[in-house]
Parts: sequence; C-alpha cells; structure tokens
Amino acid sequence: MPEMLVRLKEVTKRYEDRLVLKDISFRMAAGERVALIGRNGTGKTTLLKLILQQDDPDDGLVDVPAGVRLGYFSQFSTLDGNTTVEDILAQALHHVVSLEDDLGQIEKRLADAPEDELAGLLDRQAHVLQEMERLNAWTWRNRVDTVLTKLSFSEEHRRRPIAQLSGGWRNRAALAKLLLEEPDVLLLDEPTNYLDVEGIAWLEDWLTEFRGALLLVCHDRHFINRVATRIVEIDAYHLQEYPGSYGSYVSERKMRLKTIQSQFEHEEEMLAYEAQAITDRAEARRDPNNALRRRLANISKRTEPRPADKIITGLYANLRVGTSLCEIKQLGKSIDGRPLFANVSLHITKGDRVAIVGSNGCGKSTLLRLLTQREPPDAGEVDWASGQGFADFNRVLTELDLNDTVTHTVNVEGVAYHAPRKQVNRFLNLLGFSEMDLTQKIGTLSGGQRARVALALCLLSGASVLILDEPTNHLDIQSTQIMERALEYFPGAVVVVSHDRFFIDKVATRMLVFTGNGAVRLFEGNWSMLEATLGSG
Repeated sequence: MPEMLVRLKEVTKRYEDRLVLKDISFRMAAGERVALIGRNGTGKTTLLKLILQQDDPDDGLVDVPAGVRLGYFSQFSTLDGNTTVEDILAQALHHVVSLEDDLGQIEKRLADAPEDELAGLLDRQAHVLQEMERLNAWTWRNRVDTVLTKLSFSEEHRRRPIAQLSGGWRNRAALAKLLLEEPDVLLLDEPTNYLDVEGIAWLEDWLTEFRGALLLVCHDRHFINRVATRIVEIDAYHLQEYPGSYGSYVSERKMRLKTIQSQFEHEEEMLAYEAQAITDRAEARRDPNNALRRRLANISKRTEPRPADKIITGLYANLRVGTSLCEIKQLGKSIDGRPLFANVSLHITKGDRVAIVGSNGCGKSTLLRLLTQREPPDAGEVDWASGQGFADFNRVLTELDLNDTVTHTVNVEGVAYHAPRKQVNRFLNLLGFSEMDLTQKIGTLSGGQRARVALALCLLSGASVLILDEPTNHLDIQSTQIMERALEYFPGAVVVVSHDRFFIDKVATRMLVFTGNGAVRLFEGNWSMLEATLGSG
C-alpha cells in the first residue's frame, strides 16, 4: 500500500463571509501525481496553503504526518539577495556537499595520521563513502548542471546574484532549487510559466520519474496529460475526482455534465471541442499532411455555430477585415552584438493563425515588438496595410485603467461599443465574469482576472490582427477554451507566442520556428504536425 502523505478530511474554508471550500476530503500517496484544476478564484491556492499549513481550516482536519517534507513552488518567487544561482543550488544540496567536504578532510588526515588514529579514520571514511553512495552524492555537480541547462540558464546567468535577475529567472532558480531538494511532496503552482518547450518537456520527464507525491496547479493541458495520474477539479466549493489523464477527464466530465443542470451547457460545448482536439492531435502525429488538409477544409466549411459560439460570432458579424494585412520583409535583429534572427519574412493575411515557437532568449518576444513597432529592426521592414490595425495583448494589459469597471472598460470601444451591452456581457460571462464581477474596479481584480479583461479588450477591439504573447499564462483552462473558440471565429489574423502545445494545436495553422543560431523556419501546420514531421525526418 502506498504511503499516505497528505490527508484532508471534511475541510471547510471561508474568508470573511465568502465560502471557498466546503466539506472537502482529499488524500495523496507516494507515487501519485494529481492535477488540481478549476477556474481562477475557486480555491486552488487556498487548498495549497491548507496543506502547507500556511492557513487553517474553519472546520475539518488537515493531516501531514510528522517527518514528511513538503516542497512548494509559487509562481511568485521569494528568492532574493546577493547569492548566485549556483551557490543557492549548492546550498540546497548542503547535506551532500558536506559529505564531500568530510571525505576530503578525512583523506588529508589519513596522509599523516598517527597509527592509533587510523582505525577510527578508516571507519569514518567507510561511513561517509556509504552515505555518499546511498545519496548518489558523486554526481551532485552534474545534477546541478543538468537542471540549470534544461531550465535555459546560461553561464552568465548562473553566476549572477539573484537580486540582479528578473522575476522570470528567479522563478526558474526557485524551481531548480526545489527539484534538487527532492521533498516527499511537491506542490507546484504554475511551474511551466517562463519555461520554453524544451524545458517543459524535460520537467515532464523529471516529474514522471519522481517517487514522491505531486500536487500540480497548471493551465498547460499537454503538460497535465503527460504528467497527471489523477485530475481533481474544484467545482462549486467541492472536489470532483477523475482518475487518469487529462484526456480521460474530458471524457468523464462530459458524461457528468449530462446528468446535471442546464447552467453547464456552454462548458459541455467546450469539452466537446476539447475531445475533438485530442483526437485531432493524435491524427496529426500519425499523418501530419492529411491532418492539415482536413483542418483547413473544416475551417472553410464551418457548420452552424453552437450556442456559446453564437455569442462570439454575433459580436464579429459586422467586423470587416481586408485580405492582405501585414508584410514582414527580411527582418533582422541583434542584441549587444549577438544576432537574434535574420532574414525573417512573412505575409500575414486574413484568417492566418501564426504561432511563434522556440527556446527562451531566441527572440520570439523581440519579433513581436518589431511587429507592433515598439522597437525598430536592425534590418528589413514591417509594412502594415492601410487601415488595418492590431491589438497587442501585453500593451493592453499594461495600460488597463485600474479605476475603471470591467463592463465600462470593455464596452467603450471596438466592436463592443456598437453591440448591445447584454450581448457583450454574455461574452464576458463566458470568460468567467459574474454579474457582480462586471461592476468591480479593475484595480481590485486578481492578476488572472485582469488578464481576462485584457483578452476581452483584444478580442472585441475591432483590430484586424491580434498580437498575443503567452496569453494562456494567467488564464485558467476554461478561460483558455473560450479564447480558443473566439480565435476560431475571429475574422482577422492571429500572431501568438506560446509554449502551450495544446493551445498551439487548437489554434495554429502556420508556425514560425526559431531553430537556433538566428535561423527561423516557416512551417505550415501546428505543433503535433511539426513533431510528426521532425520524427519522420
């Protein structure tokens, strides 16, 4: 029987008068990998805090046996100070490093120790060697190097004090530290944010080999599908458990929704599309050429929209978009003398869905800044067609008026301005905003809620091209699904930087792939088609 490491029994939690969790029970044993999902604000972080004993339940029991080591990764790193990344990771392995130091001291003493001390020194040496073998201490430097390499740390970043690193790099350092510590229970809150696809794939492999228990909060459905052995969803203050992967959850959840009230009709639609996406991804891996042909054919002969889609298509009914939108010609950019990319050319036309992918630091976000003319290129030009504008997600998010309300912010411009307010509010409801949320000032919202407001502004902006830089990072899975449906019916073009492979598969029809050393390749298809092509090549 697997060792039980975490147990919650009949737990209820409120914050003032707001109920968050009600009468929940939950267990987690060694070897289990549980994905915790649910809309933003439903209590995922609260559940983590209860397990960490950073908060107390109002009723019920939270039991973590004595001696069980908990390790927590937050998407908001608290690492700081003048210690370098390498030194912090060495400190995380201090028990191993100290054994190596002890062995060195013993070997020095053996060189000139009196005969009457030899037996004691040899006994100590044997004990230290046994401990080093048990802990695999001989390879600690290789382990540190592997983790840092897979998380994209350059030699320069490794030796830089934590205080001089950006928030994203501090997050990666905190994740590296936690993985090297190998606690009994890992609690990971959005670990894939700020990682590139290669880093995420390595983390997937590491976690599937992890022998302890894992509780994962994550929006990346491909990652969940690879890692999780059980899905736990927070829904209406309770926990609903689904054994198996994300694909199994989609099937089981769809069946469950058929047995409950009609308020879930739109969620059932999203799950139907999700199930189709899972099938499409499998086909793409088997036969990428046929999958692309079938996908483009489906786009050209869309069937009658379902109820949730009608809300979206109704808002886009009067949006007129030209055919040719933007011409990127022979773009090149260097930073501090280091070439990021050269000779990038792309013609963006109506209906294009272009995903930009590549390792961290390769120049993806820089390319978006050139495209949105926030930065000049070193070579080449960006030529926007007359009268064809763009909406930049990052800029919209940064420039939100914190003193304005959600409904007023969204309704005063773009296609929303000309649409009935009731229709716009139904769209905002799809994005997870309640009637009460609509009247809230943006400054009172969480980071995830603000991201949803910015997303709504972009989708309803009336722009011909949407420019999105990691749009899924702060969205829950349900909000991401609604965004995917909106992008499906958006009449203009979409250019998106993302490391979310499931999202790329559902949205992209073309990809700009940064392949290293400044080279950029245009690929016709989505992520699974690219993987299949590379695998067959």
